[in-house]
Amino acid sequence: MFCYTSLTMKADTHPVYYPAAKVSCACGNRFTVGSTRESLHASICSKCHPFYTGTEKIVDTRGRDDRFKKRLQKSHLGSK
Repeated sequence: MFCYTSLTMKADTHPVYYPAAKVSCACGNRFTVGSTRESLHASICSKCHPFYTGTEKIVDTRGRDDRFKKRLQKSHLGSK
């Protein structure tokens, strides 16, 4: 009879797990998480993300937001 409990995992196939990996955010916030990397760098976290802070922050590098607002304003003026 074949028994699954006698099977073992292959050695050296899994990465090292760091239960207290250090995360640093661009806003300056620091906290620890479990990860396969010893340290992580995040550009946004729960302390600075607009969803959690309740603030609206629009990142528009090509002016698409301004063009949309202008078209929206023209369409409202034309419909009145």
